[in-house]
Amino acid sequence: MRFSSPTHRAPAARLALAGLLLALALLGACRASGPATPARTVAAFFNKYESRSGFHTTEWSASILQRLALVQAAKLFGGSELTSAITGVRSARALTFAPTSTRALDLSQQGLLGEVNGLLAAEKYTPLTSGNSSAGNYNSVVRLSGDKVSEIVATGALPNAADSFVLVQVQGNFTRAQAEALAKVLPQVVQTTGQ
Repeated sequence: MRFSSPTHRAPAARLALAGLLLALALLGACRASGPATPARTVAAFFNKYESRSGFHTTEWSASILQRLALVQAAKLFGGSELTSAITGVRSARALTFAPTSTRALDLSQQGLLGEVNGLLAAEKYTPLTSGNSSAGNYNSVVRLSGDKVSEIVATGALPNAADSFVLVQVQGNFTRAQAEALAKVLPQVVQTTGQ
């Protein structure tokens, strides 16, 4: 009876194990970078989509926000809450999407809104009253730090653009009333800044 020696089996076993590990690593890399992998934070969502076809990212300076908001404040609110909210803005950006190709349309139909709503729920954002404006309706949520709002995230669509999507993130220091006032003008701010 012949038995194969351990020295003959070891290279084959090592080779099989190395092949298995390589296959698992490649599979993991494909899954981690694929479009079906949902983002887990708002920042990750921006990073995931900002360079894809049909997407456009805009960062606003406080001066642009202030000019637009002061005009709106005079018309809508008498100025106090919205003007105070603008002074509390640290950063603001928007990610807009309008399909420009069949592949981009496929992405829209895969559920951008569902993905972002899932991450907002997982991160325990608090719903804010939806803002109505002539530019469209956005659904807004906030991140609370005690009784202060530290972040506003709004989702909506571009006016007159089928299958479009908008994600707006505003970080700063606001009262809830200031956050509500700011959320109401976000659709117009997005539209006015050329999105």
